[in-house]
Amino acid sequence: MTFAGEQVSFASGDETASAYVSVPASGRGPGVVVLPEWWGLVDHIREVCDRLAREGFVAFAPDLYRGESTTDPDAASRLMMDLEIPRAAADLDGAIAALLGHEAVEGSRVGVIGFCMGGQLALFAATRNERVRAVVDFYGVHPNVSLDLRGLQASVMGIFAENDTFVPPDVVRQLEADLVAAGKSADFTILPGVDHAFMNDTRPDVFDAEASSRAWAMMLAFLRRELG
Repeated sequence: MTFAGEQVSFASGDETASAYVSVPASGRGPGVVVLPEWWGLVDHIREVCDRLAREGFVAFAPDLYRGESTTDPDAASRLMMDLEIPRAAADLDGAIAALLGHEAVEGSRVGVIGFCMGGQLALFAATRNERVRAVVDFYGVHPNVSLDLRGLQASVMGIFAENDTFVPPDVVRQLEADLVAAGKSADFTILPGVDHAFMNDTRPDVFDAEASSRAWAMMLAFLRRELG
């Protein structure tokens, strides 16, 4: 698989982390941080970044596992549960700062999108940083990440799956209710008949082309509205 982006380094607190960055052919665009599923920074996430770049966005995917990734569910679960949340928080802060400082990024605010683990982390990043003005949470879950919604300034789009056993519809509705009760902008959709990770086209067991296409279009319209 050929990728159009590049691997870069960025400051994360007192440490250095890395990220995959993809830039539009025009050389300019709004910035979007892309956060991965529990597999880590795998080719699927790089391809998501490249797709976003083709749509005019500068996409920045930090490597939260610091070089580790996997295709094994048990190993992925261990990596997710072993993720040090304070270090991840520093990585998220650093990624947002690095993206805003990138020469190709237009504007003073960014979006954050995430899948599964990354969906919860996208919300987490936005509660920490007022420069995040748009969040897209695709079926987000991480049991060790709690959210203080008081700091959230971003509009939130949530896209979830009806048949998701990790984030069932009652949990989704509660998250949406919590956001609304906190006075936040929340637009949630539970797509019928699909499973967790339906956006991942490298997972034929769960990928749903129709739902994925619909969700992708929803996300693009939202990001363009909020970051344009």
